[in-house]
Amino acid sequence: MPSTAETACFEAGIKFGSLYHQFAGTPVSPSSADSLATAMEDAIENQPHCESVEVDVLVDDLASELAESTADYAELTGRFIEVEMLVEYEGTRVRTRMEMEDDYPMMRLVSVED
Repeated sequence: MPSTAETACFEAGIKFGSLYHQFAGTPVSPSSADSLATAMEDAIENQPHCESVEVDVLVDDLASELAESTADYAELTGRFIEVEMLVEYEGTRVRTRMEMEDDYPMMRLVSVED
């Protein structure tokens, strides 16, 4: 049987997988960034054991991408967002973070607290 901490970490991984793969490819512009971030947070916070989600759409990076494009929006990818999440499972709190690392959206554990 997995430990409580292992289950809490698994739950965090499920939430990250859901967040990233549900929203990757969503059209986003600087003017829609805040509403998309809120929608992402609200959607993932609906899941069991999820205490909080903070999505930061990197509007400056998005605007730079669009400055070189004829389009008014870009597709959401990991390079345009940073995410922090808190999951609590049976008294164990797991803090996580997603940010780009070497052109890859790295999702990692920040802390596991019993």
